[in-house]
Amino acid sequence: MTIPLLSYAPSSANQRVAGFEVPGDEQPAIYTTDNSLSGGEIDELINAAYRQVFNEQQMLASNRQKTLESQLKFGQITVRDFIRGLALSETFRWRNYEPNNNYRFVQMCIQRLLGRDVYGDREKIAWSIVLATKGLQGFIDELLNSEEYLKNFGYDTVPYQRRRILPSRVQGDLPFARMPRYGEDYRQQLESLGYFQAQPNPIQTYRWNWQKPPYPPAVRFIGKVLVIFGISFVGLVVIASALAAWGLIDL
Repeated sequence: MTIPLLSYAPSSANQRVAGFEVPGDEQPAIYTTDNSLSGGEIDELINAAYRQVFNEQQMLASNRQKTLESQLKFGQITVRDFIRGLALSETFRWRNYEPNNNYRFVQMCIQRLLGRDVYGDREKIAWSIVLATKGLQGFIDELLNSEEYLKNFGYDTVPYQRRRILPSRVQGDLPFARMPRYGEDYRQQLESLGYFQAQPNPIQTYRWNWQKPPYPPAVRFIGKVLVIFGISFVGLVVIASALAAWGLIDL
């Protein structure tokens, strides 16, 4: 039996307030396939989708999903399907889902896919239950199939941060991309595993000491024999070569 979504009350937020702004440099650019796009324009839309889902700090070549890009360019999938594919990709799971707890991951996905911040802790809990019961794919599907997503972005528009700038304000809300990729709890986990500890330099910390060799006596004895044998062999070769050069012996 599927657990229904826990109810939560929407808080007063910019995206819930009707407005009629004049587009400007501070307003978000809207990328959509409602009209026919040229090759360059579809590439800009794809880059905008990557920035929205992965954020600027994760714009890496290893995150590209070339099969999805090709399907979008040839009209085989919609923009919503492309967003879904990015959010369900292994690189998104590895870089965003695994380093975070469910509450933080829910907040990140609502920011990136619904274009707004969470209304409060109760909404975090509600969607965390969906994530825990339906898994990552079920959670992403619920967000992209929600009435809120379809009403604001539909099938053909790349999600964006809604109503970040208001005409009555001098400064708008900070972009969601300013949110770090993982939280303090994950950093503490890495520190406990020693990832942030200074690793000793073996060249600096280890000094060869002939009086106190670091190897067992048997190994040291064999090493000395090999050194003596090597020096003797090289000496014999040099002497023989010199005698042959003087014509004293015939090699």
